Amino acid sequence: MENDFLTVLKQQLQTPQKTVIIPHKNPDGDALGSCLAWMHFLQNEKHEAVIVSPNEYPAFLDWMPGQEQILIYSQQPEQAEQKLEQADLIFTLDFNSLGRIDALEPLVEKASAFKVMIDHHESPDDYAALMYSDPKMSSTCEMVYHLITALNPKALTPDIANCLYTGIMTDTGSFKYPSTTAETHKAIAHLIEQGAEGTDIHQKIYDSSSFNRLKLLGIALSNLTQIHTLPVVYITLSQAELNSCAYQKGDTEGFVNYGLSLEGVQFACILIENEKEGKIKMSFRSKGAFSVNDFARTYFEGGGHHNAAGGMSKDSLEKTVARFKTAVLQIADQF
Repeated sequence: MENDFLTVLKQQLQTPQKTVIIPHKNPDGDALGSCLAWMHFLQNEKHEAVIVSPNEYPAFLDWMPGQEQILIYSQQPEQAEQKLEQADLIFTLDFNSLGRIDALEPLVEKASAFKVMIDHHESPDDYAALMYSDPKMSSTCEMVYHLITALNPKALTPDIANCLYTGIMTDTGSFKYPSTTAETHKAIAHLIEQGAEGTDIHQKIYDSSSFNRLKLLGIALSNLTQIHTLPVVYITLSQAELNSCAYQKGDTEGFVNYGLSLEGVQFACILIENEKEGKIKMSFRSKGAFSVNDFARTYFEGGGHHNAAGGMSKDSLEKTVARFKTAVLQIADQF
């Protein structure tokens, strides 16, 4: 974290401010955890703080401390718009392009508030007056941990600790991804000391599957396909298959990692049909030197991290699979 960022932020927070905190659309554990932790911190420092989420989040996150305070823009647009209009400061967490917040994008663009970005994804856009961007960090929650402890070393409450632990755990794949460093483990140890309940959090996130979610996982694995002669696999899920298992938001979380768990596989993709939005959602994972961030940006209007990224397609599922295969064959020499 650069000293200039900290100096300017301290100046902005010298007196009580009206603040809005925004995660990306379909917020995951890192987005929600970082936003909730930052909300608790600001409230404890006597600022007005509210989270405005573009849409709802998965049920396995609805236990997180303070989540009942979140305004869901897709459900409460008037209240959310009022908060954005009145805000002195807008914090955008866990994304670095306003395209990640859908209908909130024009509202944030026109807002007169001072805008602050805190994010760990590559290639940030230039929309914020103040940026804390560090792609080497394991998670936005780890960044918020360092930020809070720099602003007030005594500010970590059990609620903040639980929120930050959740985001770090989920974005590191339970501390197994290469972005997990010694500093990450030191942060986790400190959070446990401050009241984070690691075992309980892990059970709530990973051991709370519905019967329908496991049925959907079975379908996904039965659709697993390897591209001939290459260490690349993909999974497809059609809208009909989702409907057959009464799909709920978050049910496919982590499915793409099963492909990457195969011995010898370096690149895995899942393609999920969304008829309502008229697109195919794609998630990419890789091992080693192959950059799925570059792949997603080049071929599927996406991006993210070196080994974890997302993309989308407005073609049919069948055409998108064909496009994916063609793209992989074009860069086959990278494997």
